[in-house]
Amino acid sequence: MSTEPPHAVLERLRAVDWYGDWDTASSHSRSRALLMREYMRRAALWAQAYGAQEEWPFFDVTGVIDPAFRPAPEVEAELEDYVARNVGTPSTARTCRGAVRWAALRERGGVALPDLPDPYEPLLLMYGRGGGYSIEEFIDLYGAMIPYGNFESNLNAEPFLTLAPGTLDALDAGAVGRITYYAKAGGEGPRNSRRGILRRRLVGREAETHDEAFTHDLRWEPTECLGHDAVGHVQISEREAAAFIESAAKKLNDSRPADGRAARDRNE
Repeated sequence: MSTEPPHAVLERLRAVDWYGDWDTASSHSRSRALLMREYMRRAALWAQAYGAQEEWPFFDVTGVIDPAFRPAPEVEAELEDYVARNVGTPSTARTCRGAVRWAALRERGGVALPDLPDPYEPLLLMYGRGGGYSIEEFIDLYGAMIPYGNFESNLNAEPFLTLAPGTLDALDAGAVGRITYYAKAGGEGPRNSRRGILRRRLVGREAETHDEAFTHDLRWEPTECLGHDAVGHVQISEREAAAFIESAAKKLNDSRPADGRAARDRNE
């Protein structure tokens, strides 16, 4: 669970372009949709833990944990000034206040909390990848629209736990069209396989097919491995694809220092 101080969270909010970042929002539409769904899931978990289902989804978690709690006066003053000047929609303002107040509560300590994931981190990441949202029949993320769902469906949704910026960028890269992800079939199944993932993009009204593999260079490149009917591959979820991407990036990053040391050893 995050221990980021309240001033740091406020600085993250100050960096958000709430009203003019349409191109960024559109180019990050897939990751923003996943992050919003993960926020909705986490918010449902916290609402269930404190009997606050009626407050869900866009609410101040600290307010249901400790209604009397207030951040330091200078933090609260900065927060209120920022929200009043920059954040237009009431539900977005509630979550901005909630994220800073949550950080202040965590910083103070002294309160027993359930073992649940940080409620606001997915939403803070989503804000930083293209601004806010609006609510009508769907949640409009300015580049993607997702169904609201209900409390139970969000409570039981598949978790999306791979929040590294590089993973989110990889999911967004070239993500035009309707996308299906695949893993190479193996004896251990797609969740445990480390043999590679691919995606098929169907673009335009004619559903032009683009098959791509995620390579060791951490990017999507054209491939003919899938074939017409994807024999030898199994379909996986976008969340499973994200987990593979994050694992591949971690392995590459972990290998770089070792390679550097080996090179130095050879030169000495």
